[in-house]
Amino acid sequence: QVQLVESGGGLVQAGDSLRLSCVASGRTFSGYAMGWFRQAPGKEREFVTAIPWSGDTTNYRDSVKGRFTISRVNAKNTVYLQMNSLKPEDTGVYYCAADLQYAVLVTTTTPAYWGQGIQVTVSS
Repeated sequence: QVQLVESGGGLVQAGDSLRLSCVASGRTFSGYAMGWFRQAPGKEREFVTAIPWSGDTTNYRDSVKGRFTISRVNAKNTVYLQMNSLKPEDTGVYYCAADLQYAVLVTTTTPAYWGQGIQVTVSS
């Protein structure tokens, strides 16, 4: 019902910035909370940030607070992740996610829909 496609990843140096985009397909995007997760090599997938349909609040894992910003433009069916002051430990595959329940994104790693993932590599 919801197809998510990420873009904007790449290879950067520590301290640089990247902006990831996630575009949802079709009309089923309406009403969905959105989020970002990431998975580093050899580690479990972890929550990064989420935003509800309304866009009136956000949630971030502690390690990215003050550096990452999630936003959405519902008219474009798009969610963004602005990543500043990137660190090598931010390296991993970043996944866009969607769920009708915002709390599911914030508290679990089992959203209704996943994007395919996009690589972010931060070198020293």
